[in-house]
Formats: sequence, structure tokens, C-alpha cells
Amino acid sequence: MNTTGIDQLLSQLTATAAAAAGKSQPQPVAGTADFATALQGAIEQVRTVQNHASTQAEDFQLGKPGVNVQEVMVSLQKASLSFQTMVQVRNKLTAAYQDVMNMQV
Repeated sequence: MNTTGIDQLLSQLTATAAAAAGKSQPQPVAGTADFATALQGAIEQVRTVQNHASTQAEDFQLGKPGVNVQEVMVSLQKASLSFQTMVQVRNKLTAAYQDVMNMQV
């Protein structure tokens, strides 16, 4: 899973927290994605991994040649892990957002 979008989100949250605390705001890095774009990209990556795992599982169930159980199981575990990671990142981002919103200005 590509973590570039997550790193950008975390740097944006850090900058927002620093601005809310009255600290000097760091200069934005050129080429950074906004929150919605990064989130959409991460969701799309998870969707792609899940679709691939589902397709492999279907192919195995249908008995198509070239698909073995080891590859199917690895694909399913990758899909599960990427989804769990996305959920945990979402939880951390939600907690960070709530912390920023609860800061007194």
C-alpha cells in the first residue's frame, strides 16, 4: 500500500495543529495533495486490492487453470490487511481532527 497520501495528510494535520496553537506555519510543500484527493486515492487502492482478491477467489472456485490456493490466500490476506490499515488510519485522522477542533484559540 502506498503511504505517500497518508504522509501528506499527516503533514497537513500537523501544520493545522501548529497554526491553531499559534506557532509559525511551515511553508506548504509543492505538489501536495489535498485531503479529499489523498483519501480518495487510498480508498481506490484498497478497492483495487479487494477486487483483485475477489477475482482470484472466484477463479479458484471455478477451477480456472493457473490459480492456486496459496496465491488466493495471500491475496485475501493482503486485501484484509489493507482494509484494516485504512480503518486504523481513518480512526487516527478522526482523532487528530477532533483534537484540532477542540483546541482553544
